[in-house]
Formats: sequence, structure tokens, C-alpha cells
Amino acid sequence: MEILAFGVQADEKPLIEKAFAGKHEVRCLEVFLTPDTAAIAAGYEVISTSVNADLGAKVLETLAAGGTRMIAQRSTGFNNIDLDVAGSLGMRVARVSYYSPHSVAEFAWTLAMAVNRKVIRAATRTRDFDFRLAGLLGRDMHGRTAGVIGTGKIGEAFTRIAHGFGMNLLGWDVAENPACVELGMRYVEKDQLFAEADLVSLHVPLLPATHHLIDQRAMVLMKRDAILVNSSRGGLVDTRALVTELRSGHFLGVGLDVYEEEAGLFFLDKSLEGIDDDTLARLLTFPNVLVTSHQAYYTEDAVGQIIDATAANVDDYLSGRRGDNVLVPAAPEG
Repeated sequence: MEILAFGVQADEKPLIEKAFAGKHEVRCLEVFLTPDTAAIAAGYEVISTSVNADLGAKVLETLAAGGTRMIAQRSTGFNNIDLDVAGSLGMRVARVSYYSPHSVAEFAWTLAMAVNRKVIRAATRTRDFDFRLAGLLGRDMHGRTAGVIGTGKIGEAFTRIAHGFGMNLLGWDVAENPACVELGMRYVEKDQLFAEADLVSLHVPLLPATHHLIDQRAMVLMKRDAILVNSSRGGLVDTRALVTELRSGHFLGVGLDVYEEEAGLFFLDKSLEGIDDDTLARLLTFPNVLVTSHQAYYTEDAVGQIIDATAANVDDYLSGRRGDNVLVPAAPEG
């Protein structure tokens, strides 16, 4: 069987080909799955998609009409998939429920320290042989307070690093993580965390209940010199409200690896044509804001685990097994 993989990055292609070698042929495409590209999948029973694929009703209906019966998404998040429609069409949808949490946690800390210590500004200066220190004053993390929103596997990994810095630890989640409590974390209400934390890092999934979890009200509660980091999902932060707060001088720094309107932008080269997203364009003008293009997960370890799990999901489907990663089972035949 030949499998069609959408949205494959150059670094991923050899890993995907290796994972499926000896089992199935795989056709890797750089283009992302959208309403305009869905017809390419005609004749492919199994496809694999990336986190920024459009798997809304229209695309799913096109895929089903073309014979697609199984979608293996190469990510943990699945907020881009209309699972109800997929189920009604008799499609199986599987995700990757686990990969290295250290990849995202370490990158979240990379963003935090980069904005704290003005690393981008400093590097730009030294390339121009400007070696002044004015404007590069950072601060120690030791003794300050980290507020972790979401203390699952990634939040726990982030907390362990914060503990290594010697920080005070505040957490918020629907359930306490005993490992974080053992590290000294105190679980508090969101408002208290926002008010007391010097660094707020987001590690919750994007659900209706968490959409715009960081809205203007939440931001106003935060310290004027707080650092905000989001390496989870863009929709957790109300970006327009963030721009308003940044214009007022709020936040020592903001590190974003995700953006709520990133589909159609992130993972693509827009350097020649520019972008027509005024909110993102304005966000990128602030010197204390660092935006990266959804790369927190992008390590050899994590990507390798994601692809291996994707291959296993396909094997399960073809063998008639239902693995733990299945979100929607295929409708029974007959």
C-alpha cells in the first residue's frame, strides 16, 4: 500500500521513509492539507497529516469521497479535526498521544531566557560589531516565581527545570501532579497564579474551555514585568488583547512558539510576499516579543517518536487493531 503524507518538512522525510521501509511505500508532500489540496488524496486509503492540516467537514468529505479511510495525524493535538464528521463518514483518526515532553519544555525555557536576557537583540548588535550593554539588562530566575498552567508531562518537565533554577513554583490544573508537588509546587487558583508569578508558561491543550484562557482580564492581573510563554496552542492567548497590553508597556517579555491564526503562515516561506495578518505583523514589531514558528517539538528525539508512533497507528489500522492513539474508530463494515 502507498501512504500519502501531507505537510512533510525536509528533516522529517528521511525519518518517515525509514519508519515505513519494508512495510509500505510513502509519498511525502510539502504542501499542507487544505480544501484546495484535499483532492490530491484521491485513491489513498491512508493519509498522514501535520498539526496545521485543515481537517474540517469540507476536507473530510472530500477525503472520504476519494476513498480515504484512515487519517494518521503526526501530533498530539487534534483541535484541527472535526471528529464528529470523521466518525459519521466511517473514518479512523489516530494521533500521537506521547512524545518527548522535554523537547517542548526545554524550548519553552529557551524562549523565556531569550526574552529575559535579550539574546536576540544582543546577537543582532554583535553582528554589527556593536558591543554595548545598554538595554540588555536581564534578571536572575533564581528566587523568582514560575507559574505553570497545565502540569501534565510537558508541564512537569518545565517545572523540573524551574526547580533547577531555584524558583518558587505555582501550578494550576484540573488535577494535581504528585511529582510537581514533590518538587515544592503549590497549586493555586488561576487568578492568584497570574498575580504572583514572574514567569507564566502555558502547557494545556486547546479546548473550548481553554480558548483565550489568557485574555485581557488575565493579562491585567499579571505583573507589569512578568514574562509570558506559550509553547502549547495559539488559541490559548487572545493575541489582540496581548498587543493592547504590550502597547501599554505590559510584560518584560513574551515568547510565543504558537499563534492562534498560524494556519497558512507557519511552516511556510512568506519572505517574498509578506503577510496580511495585521495582528501578527504588529506583534512582531515589539522588541520584547520573540515569535517562533511552532518548532518546540522539533527535535530528533521527539520527531522520531512521533513518526514511529504514526507508523504503528497505520499498522494497527491495517491489522484491524484499535490502539490507544485512536480518536475515532472506523465504522464497522456490513
